[in-house]
Amino acid sequence: MSEPNAFDRILASMNEAMLDDDRWLPTAALIDDACRAKGNMLTIAEGRTQGNIEIFSVRLCLRGERRETLARGYFKDYFPRDERIPRLRRLPEGQVAYVPDLYTDEELRTSPAYNESLPRGSFQNGLNVRMDGPNGSRITWSAADPVDGDGWSASQLELVRHLLPHLRQYVRVRQALAEASALGATLSTLLDKTGTAIIQLGRGAQIVAANDRARDVLSRGDGLFDSGGFLCARLPKDNADLQHLLLRALPPWGGQGTSGSMTVRRFSELPRLVLHVSPVNRRDEDSFAAHIAALAVIVDAGSRTRIDRALVAESLDLTAAECHVAVSLAEGKTVRDIAAATGRKESTIHWHLRNIFNKHGISRQVELVQMVLSLARTPHTGQSNG
Repeated sequence: MSEPNAFDRILASMNEAMLDDDRWLPTAALIDDACRAKGNMLTIAEGRTQGNIEIFSVRLCLRGERRETLARGYFKDYFPRDERIPRLRRLPEGQVAYVPDLYTDEELRTSPAYNESLPRGSFQNGLNVRMDGPNGSRITWSAADPVDGDGWSASQLELVRHLLPHLRQYVRVRQALAEASALGATLSTLLDKTGTAIIQLGRGAQIVAANDRARDVLSRGDGLFDSGGFLCARLPKDNADLQHLLLRALPPWGGQGTSGSMTVRRFSELPRLVLHVSPVNRRDEDSFAAHIAALAVIVDAGSRTRIDRALVAESLDLTAAECHVAVSLAEGKTVRDIAAATGRKESTIHWHLRNIFNKHGISRQVELVQMVLSLARTPHTGQSNG
C-alpha cells in the first residue's frame, strides 16, 4: 500500500458513496492514488453473450474525473468486437488479469479495441477482474495503466485484491437502495422509504430508528429481532456472524468501519433475509442524523413475493433442477450462490440456464427472473402435487 492510511480513506469514502452518488468521484480518485493507476472503471451488466449484454451502469474515471464520452465511444464502437470480453467473462470470480494477457499475440497487433480504444483511456496495460453481482448481474472492475513505468508491483496487486470485496459490497448496497427507491435519500428521509427495511444504528450498535418495514421484520422475530434495543438474529450461528458484522462496521476506539453483508436463516420456509450493514461517515444537516453511525438494510424477498415452485415448474415446463435455479435467481441469489448451496459447479448452473433459455427463446437472466416473478404475482387456482 502506498501510504499507511490510504486503504482506510478509501473505505471511508466508499461508505459515503453508498449513500451519496456524488462521492464516487473522490472515491475513484483515492483508489487511483493508492493503486498508483491512471484511472479505473466500474461496470455493472447482465447477459450471457457479448452481443446481448445489457449495461446497467458504467463509471469511467481518470484522475478523479468522469469520462462519459470515452466510455460511450468504447461501448458503442468497440465493445461488441473486443476479443478480450469473452475471456474476461470466463475468468474465475475475483481473479485479477493483466489486460494484454486477455489477447492473443496476433490480437495485440491487430485488435482495434486494444490498439485504438484502450490507449485513449490508458487501459492498454491495466488490470481486469469480474465479480458476481446482485440478481444475476456481473461486476467488472478495471484499473488503468500504472503510473509507474515499471508495471504492476506485488504491493499494488495486493491492494487491488483487498479492494475487490468492498467494491462488490458497494454495488450490493446501491442495488438494495435502488430497489427501495431510496438512492440519494438523506439519513432522515430513508426512514420514509418502505420498499426495503431500513434500520439506523448508533455508535454502540443500538437501534436508533427503524422504518415501518423494518419494525415489521423485527416484530415477527423470524430471523431478526430487537433484543433490548439491539439487533440480533434468532439462530446462534447467524447471531455470531451478525455481531461480528456489526463490530466490523462499528469498531471501537474510532477505527474505520467496513461494510458487509450476510444472509439470515428463518424458522419459516421463507427465503433467507439478506442484511447489508454500512458505516455512515457523513453528517446530515439535522442534529438527529449526527447520532447515526451505521445503516442496516434488510432485503426480505419473502415479503415481496411468494414463489410457488410447483407453479413455476409446470408453467415454464422446467425440470426440478431447472426450477430450483430459476426460483433461486428470482429470490436474489447469484449463480455462485446456487452452485455453493447445491454442491454443483457454476458451469452446471449455467448449463441449466442455457436449457431454460432455449425452451423460452430468451438469453438473459433478468428476463427469466421477470418471468418467474410474474407467475408469483399471478392469481391461480388448481391443485398442486406439492
